[in-house]
Amino acid sequence: MNYQCCTRCVMDTTDPTITFDVQGVCNHCHQFEEVTRKRWFPNAEGSRLWAAHLEKIKAAGKGQEYDCIIGLSGGVDSSYLAIKAHEWGLRPLVMHVDAGWNSELAVANIEAIVKHCGYDLHTHVVDWEDMRDLHLAYLRAGVSNQDVAQDHAFFAGLYHFATKNGIKHILSGGNLATESIFPASWHGSAMDAINLKAIHKKYGERKLKNYQTISFFEYYFWYPFVKKMRVLRPLNFMPYDKEQALKELQETVGYKPYPRKHGESVFTKWFQNHYLPVKFNMDKRRPHLSSLIVSGQMTRAEALHKLDEPLYDAAELEIDVNYLCKKLRISRAEFDGFMKTKVHDYSDFANWDGYYNFARNTKRVVAKIIGRDIKISY
Repeated sequence: MNYQCCTRCVMDTTDPTITFDVQGVCNHCHQFEEVTRKRWFPNAEGSRLWAAHLEKIKAAGKGQEYDCIIGLSGGVDSSYLAIKAHEWGLRPLVMHVDAGWNSELAVANIEAIVKHCGYDLHTHVVDWEDMRDLHLAYLRAGVSNQDVAQDHAFFAGLYHFATKNGIKHILSGGNLATESIFPASWHGSAMDAINLKAIHKKYGERKLKNYQTISFFEYYFWYPFVKKMRVLRPLNFMPYDKEQALKELQETVGYKPYPRKHGESVFTKWFQNHYLPVKFNMDKRRPHLSSLIVSGQMTRAEALHKLDEPLYDAAELEIDVNYLCKKLRISRAEFDGFMKTKVHDYSDFANWDGYYNFARNTKRVVAKIIGRDIKISY
């Protein structure tokens, strides 16, 4: 099948909701220029804005053991943020959520960063039986967002642990320089606990005993408005270049790069580089590379060359699949069967979309009444 591709980035019609102007430029590129770029400050203004945020973080944490919390996955973004926080003189509590899929290299990178910065590291190990049952439920459901079980555990653990320790500022490695483009049609929110519980209720085999979730009310109202917690993305206030960040990590802490994106998690590597492209025709390299193009870190020609590279080495894929089968305690036939199950959209199951739309519409009405914009999330 032939797919129409944007003439500026490399997003194409594998995103069913993509649109193009008369020059062939897609809606994602227009969204970046008209909306996203206004929230990205890789300049002197960003330095000024971040300096103001730093003052508030340090003031809020004065007299406490920690003034912020950082979730450290071992990936480049969170790792770079961790060493920058050290340079800024912050006192973060560093938290890592171990969902059972860490590569040995990820563990080594985390240890190197924590040792270099002198941080306290809290590792939350997710109950493996809960995680295993969730993974299998999602695979049986045949939905595209297979990484929700890990992602939700990560964010839930971070929020709950921050609250427990009286920390009001969460620093995230999420950034617009490398993650500004992503098709909403590909899957729903990892924070949607309603959807997670609905999928597990239908396809799970046991009750979740220790798995922590965050409700819609907690995420959009309790934490930001009642607990006064704030999520900040410092990398949006600097000229963040991923290649330069990797080089600095290597020189500073001896960081070892992963052979491919998301190599810190075996499951995520398989999910993004095999499950999604084979079962759903979704190549997550396209939004990632497109983000690099619009942020000026890569040319379109370079991105197209990257897309010509194979997603997986056949021998490596076989090794990873055998490991996944052993870890999930299923047969190879059962595992292969997941690639053939009926495809479902996340919206085929109960979800929080109705609550979100209500909150968004309410926000608009309130903003109009008070004459200024308000936020329902961070």
